[in-house]
Amino acid sequence: MSRATKGSAIYRPDLGAAVMEFLEGPAVGYIGLEVMPIFRTSKNSSSYPVIPKEALLKIHDTSRAPRAAYNRGDWKYERGTFTTSEQGWEEPLDDVEKALFDQEAPGEAARIATLRAYNHIMRAQEKRIADALFNETNFTASAVSNEWDKYSSTSADPIGDVADGKVAFRAQCGMMPDALVISYTTYEDIKRCASVKDVLKYTYPGIDIGNMSSAVMATMFGVPRVLIGGAIYDSAGIGQDASISNIWDYEYAALIKIGSGQDITAPCVGRTFLWIEDSAQNPIVEEYRDESIRSDIYRVRHHVSEELIKSVNTSGTTVSNVSAACMYLMDNIHT
Repeated sequence: MSRATKGSAIYRPDLGAAVMEFLEGPAVGYIGLEVMPIFRTSKNSSSYPVIPKEALLKIHDTSRAPRAAYNRGDWKYERGTFTTSEQGWEEPLDDVEKALFDQEAPGEAARIATLRAYNHIMRAQEKRIADALFNETNFTASAVSNEWDKYSSTSADPIGDVADGKVAFRAQCGMMPDALVISYTTYEDIKRCASVKDVLKYTYPGIDIGNMSSAVMATMFGVPRVLIGGAIYDSAGIGQDASISNIWDYEYAALIKIGSGQDITAPCVGRTFLWIEDSAQNPIVEEYRDESIRSDIYRVRHHVSEELIKSVNTSGTTVSNVSAACMYLMDNIHT
């Protein structure tokens, strides 16, 4: 594709596709959009239907007398609200920098600049989602009896704690969880637990526990998936020495129900609303020319809102907190 010239930005889906192949790999550890999948919407601000709590699990009279009408549901959808906002980042690629890149890695300069911008966008989105879920303001946390990083103690019992959590999850929403969400630190803690090793040596003889995959861990816990949040960020201020922190706090683990597709009424913990009139993909890549700094500019942006699923009344007060019913938050995971 030819380079952008001065004027309007050009859409670069080829760069977006190339970068996503890297960012979707396990080494990066972004799981936010698996926890809160995208819901594509043509509106940047609107309401959406929420099934009221009382419509989900009640037992109704389904009998019908001859020539009589069938009983019918008379409940109405409640409404939740969302308002998307634009998030974006630009990376300039100076002509001199491009010439140097082309000497060492021909054709890679644009991809590298895009990757830098993409990382800023995706890391910020991951942080917003993690902060919403691993949050005792939004969810009531249940403490496990013994921290999972007490490796040598058989009293640390991740398998038993998750089993208890599944029972509690089922009791609060009538469904089973779709995934267990943990941080990368917690993933390493679990593999070191004496109680976990004791179980696996009989169920998976010969397994390399240190390299246990998330799929094997999911089977061990009896959940469809284990989502390992491996993304990190520098929590230090500008100009200070780096302080690397987990985006997904290792103090917590969560069992969750995940939405899918375009059925916004399906009960789940949360969705990411993407305003497709402004950004058809999450996110999009654009390129334009800035002659004042002799640079090609690579812009990555999206118009999104990450929302916990709940209905509200006209005053904004929560009526049905679906997200709370679709998540079981455990704390005291790490010392």
